[in-house]
Amino acid sequence: MREDATSKQLSAYLNQLLGRSHNLIYMGHKPQVSGIVKFYRDTYPRVFRETLPQTFLALGIFAVMTLVGWAVAIHDPAFAQRFLGPRMIETIERHEMWTDSIVGIKPLASSGIMTNNLTVAFTTFAFGITAGLGTLYMMVFNGLMMGVVGAATWRGGMALQLWSFVAPHGVLELPAIFIAGGAGFEIARGLLFPGLLPRRESLAQAGGRAARLLLGTVPMLVVAGVIEGFFSPSHVPVAMKFSLAAVLLVLLLMYLSGIAKPKAKTATADSSL
Repeated sequence: MREDATSKQLSAYLNQLLGRSHNLIYMGHKPQVSGIVKFYRDTYPRVFRETLPQTFLALGIFAVMTLVGWAVAIHDPAFAQRFLGPRMIETIERHEMWTDSIVGIKPLASSGIMTNNLTVAFTTFAFGITAGLGTLYMMVFNGLMMGVVGAATWRGGMALQLWSFVAPHGVLELPAIFIAGGAGFEIARGLLFPGLLPRRESLAQAGGRAARLLLGTVPMLVVAGVIEGFFSPSHVPVAMKFSLAAVLLVLLLMYLSGIAKPKAKTATADSSL
């Protein structure tokens, strides 16, 4: 890609999009805090809905590969061992969660989890410049991983332990990764299908929407990292973990769909200035 001058220019332009999106969020004469509130209250849910097909594409690929990974690992346990490695399989066979070590180092673990999740999201987004092939790879690999881990823990009698751990933070973390995937596919769409626009202008418009999508996932991943580091591996009742997951999922769906958006106040006819 570095040898292709055109691709190099496109990559450099893409790297500028997140920086330029800062101006989109903080533009105008309002204080910065107001700009942030407006972005997350109004702009982000709207951009999410505008690019929903791309996010659904990422979700669909992930879901299909999760089922494929599950089916292959169930019928061929050796595949799970090759994919996950012998150490993780041995941990599952001992009926131990590999996440137990998080409990003793919660702040450090939470920070590391946030960093890793943000790296995955940014990588998935940036790979859109490869005509979506890199984004596709990220969705395929992570979907396979989820399916294989699910199958291995099911065979080892640890399914409830796995999903009660994943659920509290997963209802934020996984949608954030799907949205990052949708952002990558949006870049690919602007690059491959410019329509009547010049390719550079099409990429600029698609890249702007994709950058906004990615920025919106940051708070989701931060909250998910805190939950995964402090709450998910804790020994609270399983019912409480699933209850929290259900509440967070409902709130997230309400926010992204615009249901939770407060209605604008209308001025009364007799109001005085």
